[in-house]
Amino acid sequence: MGEAGSIKTFYNNHRSILFFIMITWLKTFVVSTLIFQLHIARIFEVLFFLGSTLGFLIMTYGLGMYLNVKWQNRYYLFLHCVLTIILYANVVYYREFTDIITLPMLSMSANMGDLSTSIFALVKWYDIIYFFDLIIIVYLLMKKTNCLTVQKLFFQQTKGYVFTAIIIMTIVISLGNVLEKTHFFNRDQLVRTIGLYSFYVYDMFVHTQTNAQPVFSNEDDWSRIEKHLNEYHVSPNPDMFGIAKDMNVIVVSLESVESFVIGDTLYGEEITPFLNELIDDSFYFENFYYQTGQGKTSDAEFLINNSLYPLGRGAVFLTHDTNEYQALPETLSHYGYYNSVLHANDKTFYNRDVMYPNLGYDKYFSFSDYNISIRNSVGWGLKDIDFVEQSMNYIREFQEPFYSTIITLTNHFPFHLDEEDQFIEPFDSESIILNQYFPTVRYTDEAIRVLVEKLKEAGLYENTMLVMYGDHYGIANTHYEQLARFLDKEIDLYEEVKLNRVPLIIHIPGIKGEVLDTISGQIDVMPTLLNLLGIPEGDHTMFGNDLFSKDREGFAVLRNGTVVTEENIFLNETCLNYKNGEEIPLELCEPNRERGAWELYFSDKIIYRDLFRFKENRLLGNE
Repeated sequence: MGEAGSIKTFYNNHRSILFFIMITWLKTFVVSTLIFQLHIARIFEVLFFLGSTLGFLIMTYGLGMYLNVKWQNRYYLFLHCVLTIILYANVVYYREFTDIITLPMLSMSANMGDLSTSIFALVKWYDIIYFFDLIIIVYLLMKKTNCLTVQKLFFQQTKGYVFTAIIIMTIVISLGNVLEKTHFFNRDQLVRTIGLYSFYVYDMFVHTQTNAQPVFSNEDDWSRIEKHLNEYHVSPNPDMFGIAKDMNVIVVSLESVESFVIGDTLYGEEITPFLNELIDDSFYFENFYYQTGQGKTSDAEFLINNSLYPLGRGAVFLTHDTNEYQALPETLSHYGYYNSVLHANDKTFYNRDVMYPNLGYDKYFSFSDYNISIRNSVGWGLKDIDFVEQSMNYIREFQEPFYSTIITLTNHFPFHLDEEDQFIEPFDSESIILNQYFPTVRYTDEAIRVLVEKLKEAGLYENTMLVMYGDHYGIANTHYEQLARFLDKEIDLYEEVKLNRVPLIIHIPGIKGEVLDTISGQIDVMPTLLNLLGIPEGDHTMFGNDLFSKDREGFAVLRNGTVVTEENIFLNETCLNYKNGEEIPLELCEPNRERGAWELYFSDKIIYRDLFRFKENRLLGNE
C-alpha cells in the first residue's frame, strides 16, 4: 500500500478520536492565547504548550478506544464537555483574579452560595461562543457523519498511544517541577508553558505530595528554617517597645482597599476623606504590599495573625485548619486579652468557625449575631455602616484589654451599592467594575468614621490602638486600561507592581504619627504589634520584622514570587530599578529573588508539614 496507504488506514481507524483531539486542541490553543496571555512570540513556550496539551488529550481521549464501539463517541463527547467546562471555568475566574483554579480551591465549593454575586458578575452573554463547537459536534453525531465513525481496536493497535501519553505526561510533571522552582511560584508561567489540562496533572501530583508531607515530618526540619530566619531577622525598635502596652487593639480589614485611592480625589471630592484625616494623626506605611494568595481575605488574616505566608494553592483556612500555630490571638490571651472577630458573614465561610478557635480567638460574631435585612445589606451582606453600628453593641461590652478583628464587606467585588448610599459619584469609564469601585471605597471610609465616633462615645477611643489594613487588590489588571485613565499614566510592569500596595494605618492615642516609606508587607504586622504592646518576640517563628526597626531593610515578597526591595524589583524573570522602573540586568535581582524564594518555601514547609507540632521552647536566639 505504501506510505500513503498507511496514512489512509491510520486515518480510517482513528478518525473519530482524531477529530475530537484536534478540535479540543485548537480550541484550547485559541482560548489560551486570547485569555491566558500565551505569548506566540516565545517559540519555546508555545511548543511546550502545544506538546503537553496534545499529550494530555492523547492520553485521555485514547482511553475511549478500549470501550465498546457504541460507547466511544459518547465518551468522547462527555470528555469534550468536561474539558470545555474546565476551560470556561478558568476563563471566568481569570477575568477578575488573573489566576488559575487549583485543586485545593475545590474545597471552597461549599462557599459557592456566598460567591454567587461575584460569579454572576463575571459571566457574560457572549460566553456562549465557548460552547458553539459542542453544538456542531452534537449535530454531526446526530447526522452520523462519516468523520465521526469508530472502529473497535485492540491493545496491540493502541499501545503506541498509551506509551506516548505516559512519556509526555512524565515529561510534563518533571518540567512542572523545574518550572515551579525556576519561576518561583509563578502559576501563570507554569500554565502558559505546560498547558491548562497538563497543569492539573501536575497539580494533582503536587497535591498528593503536600498531603503526605506531615507523615514524614520530624523535628530536624527546623534547622534550615531557623538558619534562614536568623540571617534576616532584625531587632525590634526598643524606643517603640510597649508604647501601646495594655491598650485594646482593634484590627480592621479594609476589604479590597488599595493605596492608590488614599489621598486622591474624584471629580474634586476626596475618595477617602476620613482615612486621610486619620493618617495625619497616625503611622501610615505608604509602601505596604499585600501578600495574599488564592485565599484572599482569609490569607490576609493568616498573614496578620501568624507572620507566615499563605500557601500558593488554595486557602490555609480550608486546607490546614487543624495545624498547630503560634498565632497572635493565642499569644495575647497569655497577657490577659479577650480575643474576638466580628464579621457579618456565614460563620462557616472559609472555615472560619474552625480556624478562629485554633488561632486563639475566644468569640466569633458572625451572620446570626446581626440583624440583617434587604434594606441594610448589599452584595456580600450587611452594609459596613450598619455592621459597625451593630458591632459596637458587642465591643462596648468586651472585657478589657481586648483584641478584636473587624472584617468589612461592602467594598467587595463586584462593588454594588445603592444610589442612596453613595457619598461620591461613580467614575466614568468603560469598566463598570472600576466605576463602581470608588463609591464603595468611599462608603467603607464613612463606616470607619462611624467606628471612631462610636469608640469615642463609648469611652474606648483613648485606650485603643487602631490598626487598619487593605487585605488584597480591588481592581484586577483586566481593568488597568481604564484605571490608567484615572491615574493619568501608563500602567507598565513597574506601575503594575506598585498597584499591589494597600494601606496600613496604625493609630496609637497620644503618639504623634508619621508617614513611613519602608517597603513592607502584611507579614510584618504581627512582630510590629508585639513590640508596640511590649510583648517580647520570645520563641515566635515569624518571617516578618518590626516595621519600626532601625536596622530594617525594605523587603517584600508577594505570593507569586515577585520581590520588591529598595534597590530593585524582580518579577516575571525581569529585573527593574526600584526608583525609576528601568530594566536592569537580571543578575542584580538574584540575591533578593533567592531570598524571596526561600521565604515562601520555608513558610510552605512549616504549614504543609505542620512543623509547630515539634516546636516547644525552641529559641531562635533573637529575643
